[in-house]
Amino acid sequence: MRRFLTLIAAALLALTLPALADSFSPAQKTEIEKVVKSYLLTHPEILREMANALDAADKKTADAARGDTLTKQAKDIFHDGMDGIVGNPKGDVTVVEFMDYNCGWCRKGIKEIQSLVKSDPNVRVIMKEFPIFGEGSEYAAKAALASARQGKYWEFHQALFASEGKVTPEVTDQIAQDVGLDVAKMKTDMADPAIVAQIQKTTELAQTLQLTGTPAFIVDKKLYPGYIQLSEIQANLADVRSSGGCKLC
Repeated sequence: MRRFLTLIAAALLALTLPALADSFSPAQKTEIEKVVKSYLLTHPEILREMANALDAADKKTADAARGDTLTKQAKDIFHDGMDGIVGNPKGDVTVVEFMDYNCGWCRKGIKEIQSLVKSDPNVRVIMKEFPIFGEGSEYAAKAALASARQGKYWEFHQALFASEGKVTPEVTDQIAQDVGLDVAKMKTDMADPAIVAQIQKTTELAQTLQLTGTPAFIVDKKLYPGYIQLSEIQANLADVRSSGGCKLC
């Protein structure tokens, strides 16, 4: 079996390399193609194995690229003064979340973050406003950054996720009013080029980290695309602390 697979691999290689392919006659090429096709149809599991191997290789490449970005852009990830901060601003370990107020999994994940900051007085949580679900999300992200200037980021952040249905500009304004924000000031601050630039900066950072959706979490040197449970976050925080503390955060 292994010898036959080796022959097939060699045949495929020969057919894809011009110099080698030219050494076969048209009839020989046709025969090789028939043999390869017949074998793959008889053993389709090989295609699955090839796909799994390719996925593993892609993941390894992506993880390496992400690790490089985490190291090179640690300051932008963990210490950007424009981001919303939750929990202990001087905490010994930092959790970063890329989120969108119209993301269903982010809405589910807010409960994990709420529990985390209540149970761990030494954790610092950074919220990266990453609006990917349209105009309403972008408006809410800008409003959230503006709310920090009135000292109500966390209260506003939780209220946005507690709302039912889609978060539209109208919903955002109403929630801002409900939590006691000066809505007129909020809207003025939302137009500040610094806030607009922050949204763009976070978007570019997410792209560099190859994030294709929300939420995504970072705990020191590890990145976790997608929703994760409180227990997993806590386990990672424990690992960081037991290994001498933050290396990047």
